[in-house]
Amino acid sequence: MKDTIAAAGERIERIQSRLASLDVEGILFFDLTNIRYLVGFMGSAGILFIGKDSVILTVDGRYTTQAGRETRGCEIIESSDNIRGISAKISDSPLRSLGFEASAISFEDYSKLKEKTNFATLKPLSDELNSLRIIKTKGEIDLLKGATSIAADALQKTVEIIGPGTTEKNIALDLEFQMRKGGGEKPSFDTIVASGPNSALPHARPQSRSIERGDFVIIDYGAVYEGYHSDETCTFAVGRVTEEQKKIYNIVKDAHDRALDAVKAGIPCKDVDEVARGAIERAGYGQYFSHGTGHGVGLDVHEAPKLSRGSTDYLEEGMVVTVEPGIYIPDAYGIRIEDMALVGKDGCEILTRTSKDLRIL
Repeated sequence: MKDTIAAAGERIERIQSRLASLDVEGILFFDLTNIRYLVGFMGSAGILFIGKDSVILTVDGRYTTQAGRETRGCEIIESSDNIRGISAKISDSPLRSLGFEASAISFEDYSKLKEKTNFATLKPLSDELNSLRIIKTKGEIDLLKGATSIAADALQKTVEIIGPGTTEKNIALDLEFQMRKGGGEKPSFDTIVASGPNSALPHARPQSRSIERGDFVIIDYGAVYEGYHSDETCTFAVGRVTEEQKKIYNIVKDAHDRALDAVKAGIPCKDVDEVARGAIERAGYGQYFSHGTGHGVGLDVHEAPKLSRGSTDYLEEGMVVTVEPGIYIPDAYGIRIEDMALVGKDGCEILTRTSKDLRIL
């Protein structure tokens, strides 16, 4: 990834500058997304060590050549056992305290790590590293815009096949095909297409159900472009809408718009959630909004920060977040409207391109 390679030096220096405040002399990274972000390695197995004066990536023989091509500024070690390999290498240094990504390692691997690094005290790090990728560079933002563009173009083509008789599965398959055809590496996640009563399930899987006239159809989808994800949800009506359906759609759209208007640097994330949730609650549908209002997006489709009632995060300039309120009425229908937004000093820039005005297909 071009942006990662160009920024690797700065990102590594940022980690090195935090070692003292974290009270460790080095950190072991197991999360492959973080490893990609820090040094550019895109393989499926490896461990990265960042110390005060050294950066070491250990991989098995499948990835030695690849790691050499993709990374900058780190020493590559080949080992059939990455924990054993990295432990043997760093044991040559007088490390007394070693941090590690607690959320990215199994208990089995932790036990092995503890055995092999008995020369140092292991310090689990979790919340301390959540902000690692939270602020996006211009290069990252360009890649996110590329992902949203691919997704929007694909949906525009797929919308043409949506109508009575089309199945949820066929819509999802066509959309994923169009995203790949348009330059996407893969879908950001398993595409959600949910119609009629299925749309009342926030994370429904596409079924063989045929679309019927009068259905709402929720499409939650995204494309990956050079490692970066998009995430967007559109809700379409098919054939016709009742006054009640139109009313509830407009409640969700109002909550969505109000929340986006609240997005700017310095605002507590929970306040954005409260804006969306409050609008839905005042309309009398608070019990039907069952999830948080949004989350960060980048190399993972779900990243820090969280826009939820219990969030302690604050929005900062350069973050990219989703805003996605919804109402889900059991056994009837659901509506979710989602856009991605780049946080700015005085507001936000919407990155997703599809209009969220009510559209009847």
